[in-house]
Amino acid sequence: MKVIIVEDEVLAQQELNWLIKTHSQMDIVATFDDGMDVLKYLQHHEVDAIFLDINIPSLDGVLLAQNISKFAHKPFIVFITAWKEHAVEAFELEAFDYILKPYEESRIIGMLQKLEAAHHQQTAPQAHVSSSRENLTINLVKDERIIVTDINDIYYAEAHEKMTFVYTRREAYVMPMNITEFCSRLPESHFFRCHRSYCVNLSKIREIEPWFNNTYILRLRDLDFQVPVSRSKVKEFRQLMRL
Repeated sequence: MKVIIVEDEVLAQQELNWLIKTHSQMDIVATFDDGMDVLKYLQHHEVDAIFLDINIPSLDGVLLAQNISKFAHKPFIVFITAWKEHAVEAFELEAFDYILKPYEESRIIGMLQKLEAAHHQQTAPQAHVSSSRENLTINLVKDERIIVTDINDIYYAEAHEKMTFVYTRREAYVMPMNITEFCSRLPESHFFRCHRSYCVNLSKIREIEPWFNNTYILRLRDLDFQVPVSRSKVKEFRQLMRL
């Protein structure tokens, strides 16, 4: 797995270099301290991942990532920064992760393991990728951090005006998008938009309870919460669940 580091602080660059070499099998093919130099390099070289500082000369990390997002070959981008306030921008650019300085070694190790797994999934034969539900991941935002989350860990999502609250067994995340956009990122084979305000993971349904007006209330495994099925979705839900 070929990666580059873009960091203009020498000590931070050296530390990250050491952490990557110590805790992963990644090949660091180049390091940079200037955004324009990175853009020129990527015009002639392909890499699998970029560890990208935001505050760099010539072209800052966010603008550089916006340019990279238009490439035919899109490397994974891991932002490394001392600034919390760019996390939402990073998410919108579909960054793989958002690491805050100073580095926590355990945090870096976890990120590197997930990154190598994601790269393996991306390069594996398509038949294995499509059939392996466990390997599907999505980026969720919590406390200005991007959390790479297994799709199957999501129980349900709930609309809150222009935001979407996403719930796993133990965590809640606030996504800066409406529920329609968020649901479009989930595999249709595993998630169902059961109500204009709710999307549910079908594998997490424990009980289907008849409700008024021939609708249903869904009780979920492990959670003390009920998800409604709207009248407009009842027919589709019955067909889906073979009721």
